[in-house]
This record gives sequence, C-alpha cells and structure tokens, in this order.
Amino acid sequence: MRFPARPKRHPVIGALIQGIRILRYLFEDYAFDTDRRELHRGADAVSIAPQVFDLLDFLIRNRERVVSKDDLIDAIWNGRSVSNAALTTRLNVARSAIGDSGEEQRLIKTLPRKGFRFVGEVREARDAAGSNLGAARESAPALPEKPSIAVLPFENMSGDPEQEYFADGMVEEIITALSRFKWLFVIARNSSFTFKGKMVDVKEVGRRLGVRYVLEGSVRKASGKVRIVGQLIDAITGANIWADRFERDMTDVFALQDEVTVAVVSAIQPKLLQTEIALAARRRPENLTAYDCFLRAMQQFYPMTRPSLAEAIRLAHRAFELDPQFGFAAALAGGFHLLNVTLGYADDPKFDRKEAIRLVRLALSVDDGDPEILAWVAPVLAVMAGDSETSVEMTDRAVALNPNSFVAWASRGWVHIFGAEPEEAVRSFERAIRMNPVDPVAHQMLTGMGFALIELRRFDDAIVAAKKAQRQNPSYPVPYRCLVSAFAHLGRTAEAREATSRLLELDPTFTISTRIGRGRSTLKVLTDGLRKAGLPE
Repeated sequence: MRFPARPKRHPVIGALIQGIRILRYLFEDYAFDTDRRELHRGADAVSIAPQVFDLLDFLIRNRERVVSKDDLIDAIWNGRSVSNAALTTRLNVARSAIGDSGEEQRLIKTLPRKGFRFVGEVREARDAAGSNLGAARESAPALPEKPSIAVLPFENMSGDPEQEYFADGMVEEIITALSRFKWLFVIARNSSFTFKGKMVDVKEVGRRLGVRYVLEGSVRKASGKVRIVGQLIDAITGANIWADRFERDMTDVFALQDEVTVAVVSAIQPKLLQTEIALAARRRPENLTAYDCFLRAMQQFYPMTRPSLAEAIRLAHRAFELDPQFGFAAALAGGFHLLNVTLGYADDPKFDRKEAIRLVRLALSVDDGDPEILAWVAPVLAVMAGDSETSVEMTDRAVALNPNSFVAWASRGWVHIFGAEPEEAVRSFERAIRMNPVDPVAHQMLTGMGFALIELRRFDDAIVAAKKAQRQNPSYPVPYRCLVSAFAHLGRTAEAREATSRLLELDPTFTISTRIGRGRSTLKVLTDGLRKAGLPE
C-alpha cells in the first residue's frame, strides 16, 4: 500500500508525538531509518553522506509524485544555485547506495524534462520511539500490492560440495529472471540467502520477508545427471501452487543453469498471474485498487467475446485513471481497443483506432523501458499506425530486456508477420508457445502461427495450428480466417465452404478490407486464399 507524501514536521511537534511517527521506510532488502539517519541492507549498515541521505529521504517521502529539479534544490540545497552535473552526481551516488544505477533506474527514475521519482515498493514501519533497528527488521512487513515472491536457496541433496555452487548459481539466475517482470516484487538474493542451510517454515519465511509466494527446491546429482525439483507455495495458506521436476545431463553447467532457469520462470510466471487473478475475483468490487482493476481486466480479456472485451477495456481504463503512473494498464487498454477493431466488435472503429494510439503513446511516456509495455504497444503501432519497422525494433528490445517473457515473444511473432518476415514470426511463436503451453490465450499465438505458415505456403501445417486454436476457444473467430484461406489454396472446397460459414456466423460483418486491410502485401497469401473462397471484399 502506498501512503501520501507528508510535509516536514516542526521538531517540537515531532517531539510531542514521536511515539507514533514513522521511523523506517523498507524497500527491497533495505531499511531507511529517518530517526537514526541510517541506511541498512539486511544486517549491514550502508555508508551514506548526509546530503545524499537527505536526497533519498525527500524522494521517498514524496514518492507519490514526480519531484522537479527545483523541488530538490529547494529542499536539499536551500535554493542555492546547483549545476545539472552536481545534481546528477548526487543522484547517482544515492542510486549506488541502494543498489540502483542510472542505466537501470529500478528505484529512482529520471523522467526527461519532468523530474525524478522514487518508484520502488515502499513499506512504512511505524514504531514507538526508542525501539532499535534490529527489532524493526524482525517485524513483519506488509505485503506489497503487487504479487511478491522469495526464492529460497535450493537444498543440495547430493553430498557433493560442487553442487552447492551450481544450486546457488541457479537460484541467483532465477531471482534475476523474475526481477525482469516489473509487475512482480522479488526479494533480493541477500535476504533470501539468510535462510540457507536452515529448516524453515514457509509461512514464517513469507511473514518475515513480507511476501505472498515462496519458491523452494532441491538439487540431486547421480550418474552424470542432475535432477532439480521446484515448488511454488502460497506462504499465507501453505498451499502448493505449482511443482515440477527437471532432469538434465550434467555437461555444461552454465548452459544447464540457463535452461532450468527458463523452464522454471516460464512455468511459474503465468501461474502466478492466474493465481492473482483468482484472488482478485474474490475481493469486494467496491474497493478496487488500480492493480485489482488490472487483474480483473486480464480475466475479462481471456474469453475474447464482445461483452468480455468491452468490460476488459473499461477495467483497464479504470486502472490507469486510478494510477496514472501504471503505464502497463494504458498499454493493455490500447491493445484491447486494437482487438475490438480486428475482431469486428467495435461500434465505432475510428474511435477505437484513435484511442488505441493515444493510450499506447501515454504508456510509453510513463515507461518506455518496460518489456511488457513494449510488447503490448508494438502490435498497435504495427496495425493502427502502419509502422512495422518501429514495432519490430520494440519487440526485439522487449525480448532483449526480458527473454523469459512469453508475451514479448508472442508480440514479436505478430509484428514480424506485419513486417513480412513469416519465418521469424514462426520462430517467435514457437518459443512463446513452448514457454507457456497452457496460457488461456494460447489460441492467439496458435492463430498467429497459422497466419505465418500460410504466408510460407505451408497450408497443411497452418490448418493444424488453426484447428488447435479453434479447439481451445471455439468462439474466437480469427482461426477460421486461417482455415478458410488454407483450405481454399489446397482446393478443399467443401471444407473451405464449411469454415467460411462458421467464420461469418461468428463475425457476420466480416470483409477482407475491414479485417485484413486493403492491399496489405505482408498478408498477401492469406488474402488470396480468402478471395478464392469467395469472401466479400
């Protein structure tokens, strides 16, 4: 939960009510003590200059807004003239003290021509005066609004000390990979590893670290193979959410770590989102936060019917209204408006097109370095603005920023279709499907695969992909476009006629120009097949 910024208190008033003031701000594995003017990371004190401490203090207290350069100069330098270079130097020192950097900007973000903002998840610790910092670290921090997870050190079951290094390295890789998902709150390695070698109760771990989910596992080596077992647990209820076993040849240790990391993260990331959606559905709807609205929007997105998509659009808009810094909600809303047009649901396609472009531009203005935002923005720019070159660059950057995001790979597949690169589209969809084979919207990825295969004239393979998509979501009309075109190209007239009938039943206003576009050369083979089947222009 976030709290509004508060004005500085007069020292006399502060002394009168010091028994109820806020002493500490907790973020990641740092404790920022405003009373003792100390910064701790775990059990270790971090050396910090007084002016840098004041800078951090001001940014954290005012984290609900963007702080301008003038605000900082007035608060920290009492209005004295300060050069941009001096201010940048102090900000970089502050970032370094809390494990951040000017390139990463994970905690302190610079917003060009606007100012600066502390964007890390902060928990406020209220305590009586005179309590010590060590006791505060033992208190239970509040759960963040977004899903939170700790990855515990994996147990070495081999009795081989060398496997200890392998297991620890793999856990570090998993923590790093999960940290790339900005909608996740991930406990840093130093805090997770305080439980190494200890018998732990998962509920107690969750309470002490302030997380809802805990990933634990074990590693065993035998006969040239290594077996890794992992399980994801709800730390509140103790329920097992996911478990799996991976067995690989013990050859290249680093390649093996990478392979298992991708497998684990690809499995638990969508599972976490689905679990959070189920939790949101059980909450009372009259007190929704921006994050709750986002989760409910995703739930309504999955069926892709006309009413469910309309509700998804409403909820995504509401999420962004509640939190104008929630760029991902704006990107989602833009993507939903795009779908409203391409699925034939829009009452006013021109309005939806304008809204889609407006919203994705807003999303980029909030954060143009979030891979999930880039993944949702790119198809909108490709379809609505006709800018396939920029869209391809965006999705390439998204997968570089987070190679474990199936959403980024799926988006890359779509924009490569519009960029006339069907071979690259197939590779991207294959990767996305392999990473998340049970995704509730896998029918979208399978349909995209079908489009790309048609452009490659692999009509039989396109039919297989489209039929899989149709079986997963029979009310989703787009796979039938693949089936109609592929059957027509193969001369299977009766099957083409049957698929056409079903397509027009689901999408009665379908025309080639409104759904595929006029003269779009990148989908030429698909379009030729639709024309052969006799679908209206």
